[in-house]
Amino acid sequence: PACSAERRQWAGRCGFLPVQGGKVLAMPVDGSHWLSMKLLVKELSLRGHEVIVLVPETSMLIHGSDDFQTKIFKVPFTKAKLDENLGLLRDGVFVKTPLIKDIFVNMDRLINFTSFQVISCNSLLHNRPLMSQLRAENYDLVLTDPFLPCGPVLAKDFSIPAVYFLRGLPCELDVKAAQCPSPPVKNMLMYIVHSYVCRVTYAHFDELVSTYLKNDMTYKDLIGEGAIWLLRYDFTFEWPRPLMPNMILIGGINCAKTAPLPPDLKEFVDGSGDHGFVVFTLGSFVSHMPEEKAKLFFDAFRRIPQRVVWRYTGALPKDVPENVKVMKWLPQNDLLGHPKVKAFITHGGTHGIYEAICNAVPMLMIPLFGDQRDNVIRMVARGVAETINVFDMTTENLLETLNKVISDKSYKEKMTKLSAIHLDRPVKPLDLAVYWTEFVMRHKGASHLRPAAHHLNWIQYHSLDVIGFLAVILLTVTWLTLSCCLFCARKCCRRARPKGKQE
Repeated sequence: PACSAERRQWAGRCGFLPVQGGKVLAMPVDGSHWLSMKLLVKELSLRGHEVIVLVPETSMLIHGSDDFQTKIFKVPFTKAKLDENLGLLRDGVFVKTPLIKDIFVNMDRLINFTSFQVISCNSLLHNRPLMSQLRAENYDLVLTDPFLPCGPVLAKDFSIPAVYFLRGLPCELDVKAAQCPSPPVKNMLMYIVHSYVCRVTYAHFDELVSTYLKNDMTYKDLIGEGAIWLLRYDFTFEWPRPLMPNMILIGGINCAKTAPLPPDLKEFVDGSGDHGFVVFTLGSFVSHMPEEKAKLFFDAFRRIPQRVVWRYTGALPKDVPENVKVMKWLPQNDLLGHPKVKAFITHGGTHGIYEAICNAVPMLMIPLFGDQRDNVIRMVARGVAETINVFDMTTENLLETLNKVISDKSYKEKMTKLSAIHLDRPVKPLDLAVYWTEFVMRHKGASHLRPAAHHLNWIQYHSLDVIGFLAVILLTVTWLTLSCCLFCARKCCRRARPKGKQE
């Protein structure tokens, strides 16, 4: 199907015509990462492109659709084994560990999770019939999330450009691979520890890349060849920082027009009166928690006048408060767009953050793992959220902080201003993502946007050769100057001696 008249008119105003009939191979990351990439995949399909999505047979959230085609590939483990691995990761977020130990515990959890994905990737790459079929299709590009290595490896193997779709990578590997300036700040010791952790974290990615491609490339070198980086943030969320020309900000791409709520849910939130209601979800990955933690929330919610819509699949107490509606899945964006919503309790994932920004809803944030702590710091610093440590949380401090976010009007006012800034942009994030994806199709890449730093070695990049040359000149001039001074001093001293003494 052709794109809508509105979008064709927008394309004409911007001076380009959409690519017709392009072929896109999509290699997503399962889970919440897929939820926003799916929007771009669907839009590309609506614009007449053929999009094939590669899906492991154990997928959690990637399912078939009328909007795109899927190719299922086998993996050497069962869905039950994957669920067990994910369960260990999920349950670990409620186990308290000391700060330094927490770094290594999180690293171990990440490695265990990505190791499964590397096994899955190896299964795909060594599936000769499927790989031969994919290679023969002559795709225009690979659309992938470089959080996992399979997509970039496919792009390199098929000699086609890659378009990356991501929030960011652990250890800022995306920043380093794209050659963005990112010097260490403040804490050099933590930078050294961080560098070690990162080498360990990506070791199995490096091994996969070098083994399959039969060269000495690291994973960082490989993803550095990407044509375009579509980054799911903007500077209403992220700290201002330098970017490379091939890095495009599409923060808020998951913000959509609100749809009507289901009748029972609509009745519940419409009946909340002037007090309104609170939305509570810890994301697509964490839908339950230990019963003692859940009890803290139930006890706090029964003491507030607002109603609460909570996505929760754990065991329910016998006395669930009447003002709490528990759901296995909830229409998050549609609820946040409701005029009676007062606050959003969230784990700090970027999908929820941007839906809160788009709908101007202040937040109470409870980070659990990954980049969520960093995300929370950014929102708290902007005065649009408060945060609670899940390990130190009590009913009283939860109640106090939630009431503060709801009753203190400054949170709503600052979030309304932040929302207005975010929404004030010439091109919608989804249209921008489509434009640059089609740009790569039209021009077979975007090599003119890659900085020359990719062709410099470590010594050249840090100008150590220049610094060394200048240091040699400085030392030489200093030596010559001192030598001349000493020579002159000796001459002067000889002339100053009395004639008798000289004889």
